[in-house]
Amino acid sequence: MSDENRTPADQPEMGDQAVDAEHGAADAPDDLAAQFAAEKERLEAEIAALKDKFLRAFAEADNVRRRAEREVADAKVYGITGFARDVLTVADDFDRAIGAIDADSRAKAEGTLKTLLEGIDLTGRALMQALSKHGVARIEAEGAKFDPNMHQAMFEVPTTEVPSGTVVQVIQPGYKLGERVLRPALVGVSKGGPKAAPAEAPANEG
Repeated sequence: MSDENRTPADQPEMGDQAVDAEHGAADAPDDLAAQFAAEKERLEAEIAALKDKFLRAFAEADNVRRRAEREVADAKVYGITGFARDVLTVADDFDRAIGAIDADSRAKAEGTLKTLLEGIDLTGRALMQALSKHGVARIEAEGAKFDPNMHQAMFEVPTTEVPSGTVVQVIQPGYKLGERVLRPALVGVSKGGPKAAPAEAPANEG
């Protein structure tokens, strides 16, 4: 059917087309804005999740690094623990060798015996100096308050001259390696005396 033969009812109304076009143009920016807001929200959530993962990974890596540094530092200080214990056994043998001869006999020793005793004494001191160079220190136990972390009580000594719980005799010296006890001191502890005074709290400054 040609345009000339169409009736007015067959012709589209120009006014309706114009209204539909206006509505479409008005709805398009709203749809784009909603899409943009949704995409922005999704990206922000993804960025936040990635940032959280990064911070967790960074913290874990830092913890691993610190732990490795501590292990390396401990290995430098405490890596000789077993060896140091073995050397202390040798040092004990030197002490026993010297202690087997009373002071009077040592004072009267002459010639080869005197040289031998002096050699044992010098070797024992050199051994302890070598241990000290590597962080091994003797625990000063006699006269100290008994500390189960550093002392091992072998017997009790009844006495009223010192507070109870005081180390009054050292059977075998103890040693520390750095901040760790290499071996505790074997000691005799007082019993029957007055109670030891509690340690005083440091005075507040200012």
